[in-house]
Formats: sequence, structure tokens, C-alpha cells
Amino acid sequence: MPGLLGKKIGMTSVFGADGKNIPCTVIEAGPCVVTQLKTVEKDGYAAVQVGFMPKSEKHTNKAEAGHFKAAGVQPMRHLAEFDGFEQEVKLGDTLTVEMFEENSYVDVTGTSKGKGFQGVVKRHGFGGVGQSTHGQDDRLRAPGSIGACATPSRVFKGTRMAGHMGVDKVTVQNLVVLKVIPEYNLIMIKGSVPGAKNSIVVINK
Repeated sequence: MPGLLGKKIGMTSVFGADGKNIPCTVIEAGPCVVTQLKTVEKDGYAAVQVGFMPKSEKHTNKAEAGHFKAAGVQPMRHLAEFDGFEQEVKLGDTLTVEMFEENSYVDVTGTSKGKGFQGVVKRHGFGGVGQSTHGQDDRLRAPGSIGACATPSRVFKGTRMAGHMGVDKVTVQNLVVLKVIPEYNLIMIKGSVPGAKNSIVVINK
């Protein structure tokens, strides 16, 4: 699917035609520069690599510098690959937010907020076990039994327990594009998208 890289600005709300207040996320999408064209003959698959947010040559290693020099573009901070572009693109072309249309649908991929080490109630939605009497007053949020002792004498893989939560790759599908503001490279998408403010997201058309 064709798409763009963007930066999550934050959330706001707009009024719809029916007067309802609609929550939405504001994303600075692009402009993105085409940095590489992958072909089936050379790479085994067809895709378009785009870059987002320029960076100085001082913070670019030699491998990256050679890659961007071959494309004839300025070094970019973030790269992503897309396929299925409707129009033919060339190295150095600039892709803008104008490729999206209002009332169309997009998929947004981002990295969820990190929550650190969390228990089963927050991480998996456990209701808590035990009771508040009989010496269990401090065990209300404990996970309870995690396996039988006789058979199979082990804990099954995938058992839901406490652990690291967040910082996962999350995709939210079929979000409605409420408004596109090309002069500021902004796109307003209905609802929330994964990630914190100023985090990088991928918008697939």
C-alpha cells in the first residue's frame, strides 16, 4: 500500500457537519523524499523507499551517506518502504500529504507508549484473585495459580503474567481522514493512533 511517514503532533477535536464533536489526531505527514527504487530483478520485490526529516551529514555514517548520495538527496533521519504507488515515481521525487483524500480510510502504524514492568491487572486486565480476609489482604492484585504441580509439572508457554508492557509495534486499521491541510503538511485522522507526541508513525493509504 502506498503511504507516507509522519510525526504525531497530538490530539484535538473538530465539529462535524451534524454538529457532533469528533476527536482526532493531528499528524505532520511528509514531505517525504524517494531515496531508493527496489525492483524484482535486483532486490526480489518491488517497493519504493522514502525518507522523512532531513539530518546533517555530521550525523550520517559513511554507508548512509553513500546510499543517499546515489539517490541524489539529502540524508534523511527515518526511512520506510511502500508499494503500489498509483503514479510513477523517480529518485528524488517529493511525496506530500496531498496523496490522501478527505473521508478516505488509512492504516496507521506506530510504537505504543512504554509502561515499564506492570502486573497482570494492568497488563492483561485480570480482575484480581483472593479475598480481603483470611490473610489475603495484600494479595488482591496477584495473578493466582500459573499451572498444575503434578501434571504437566511446568508452566505453559504464553501464560499471562507480569512483565514489560508497551513499546510494541501497533497498527490501527480503517481510520477516517477528516481533513487534509497541504500548506502545513498536516492530516487530521479520526480517533487515536499509537505512540506518544512527536513519535514517528507510518500512514498507509
